[in-house]
Amino acid sequence: MAAGRMRSTRRLRSWIVEQVSSGKYPGLVWDDEAKTMFRIPWKHAGKQDFRKDEDAAIFKAWAEFKGKLTDEGQDNPAAWKTRLRCALNKSPEFKEVMERAQLDISEPYKVYRLVPISEQGVVVPEKKSREKTSRRSKRRRSESDSEDDSQVKQIKREEATSQLCVEDTPVQREETTQCTAFIQTDFDEIRLDVRIEESVAAPVGAQDSFNVAVHYLGQEVLRRQIQGTDVRITYLPSSPVPPTPAILKARFPRIPLPEPPSTLPAGPELQALFTLLPFMERGVVLTSTPQGVYGKRFCQGRVFWTGPHTTTPGLHKMERNTEPVLLFNKEIFKQQLDLFRSNGGQPPECGFTLCFGEELSNSEDPSRKLIIVQITLPWEEQQVQNAQSILESITILQSLASQSPLGEITLNLVTVPSPTSEGIGCGTL
Repeated sequence: MAAGRMRSTRRLRSWIVEQVSSGKYPGLVWDDEAKTMFRIPWKHAGKQDFRKDEDAAIFKAWAEFKGKLTDEGQDNPAAWKTRLRCALNKSPEFKEVMERAQLDISEPYKVYRLVPISEQGVVVPEKKSREKTSRRSKRRRSESDSEDDSQVKQIKREEATSQLCVEDTPVQREETTQCTAFIQTDFDEIRLDVRIEESVAAPVGAQDSFNVAVHYLGQEVLRRQIQGTDVRITYLPSSPVPPTPAILKARFPRIPLPEPPSTLPAGPELQALFTLLPFMERGVVLTSTPQGVYGKRFCQGRVFWTGPHTTTPGLHKMERNTEPVLLFNKEIFKQQLDLFRSNGGQPPECGFTLCFGEELSNSEDPSRKLIIVQITLPWEEQQVQNAQSILESITILQSLASQSPLGEITLNLVTVPSPTSEGIGCGTL
């Protein structure tokens, strides 16, 4: 979204590096030993356990650093978060690493990478496109000036909210919809240009993927992302015997449960883990369909599961060699997502948890179990992130409207096409 030249964002980069290294913000830490990636806390302000002084501390610090912590914005965590998110997304020196994010845990976070100078590119828009936009803006301005003032005042904040929308279309990974606010103040008028970056529609089936994280005794030992509709999570014992023809003919990916690492503490729990693993041979198969994600157990070891769409209380056991169990209901997720888009509040969950060899209920701590496999669905996570971005953008618009002397703002919606496609004009409010 650069306009003909590279934007200088070294100030942001040096500030971010300094804050991460300081260690004074909870959850803001380096994600790798080389210090090329960092985690940033990303808890939604609408959650019941949201702590403004901790969860929004880094966002408030950026607003204060930029001189945007005005009297009106002293208590607006959503607006603080939107400012820093937009700055990171606009800067060529940062790139979000979506596959390393954890957004469905109690302390969610995103991961950003510091992009080396050699990898930073410049996007130069064509002259024709800029000239057409300029002509359209002048024409719209003249038409707007000729209208009666009473008609302008009829543009309510609810109408602005209803017009600021992004279609729910499948998107390719790492090409997300972003709303970036450019704020200009001219005496008593506040003008806001909202730029919406259109993503390229993903091919059919791109919605089907899994993020799989395996934990032994609370320690993460494996993380994989699988593209496709099926995956088998299984234990493969070390054996000189060659694999059977049935295994060789397997068409979908397998995630082998690893041997326990040496970093696990010695004790009876570790011995129980070694005893349990062989019973996980043949494992569990997960299948994604338009209705939801189903699981089918083939291993001897017991498998229990928890998820956001359970319909009965108590424990949920996956029986062996029976009909597949619906672990994640996509229809219910869509209903919850629509409700979240309309009313905000608690965002819908985007995954479920499997527990091998032990019982697991919604009230228990998974970190105390021998084998926990957490499944999250990237496409669903992206839909929630898009909805959160729009809600946060609407929040900052409402904050700006409260600062306007007339109590209203004018929105100029400008579509910024992606490098591989042209956007659709959204018009002017």
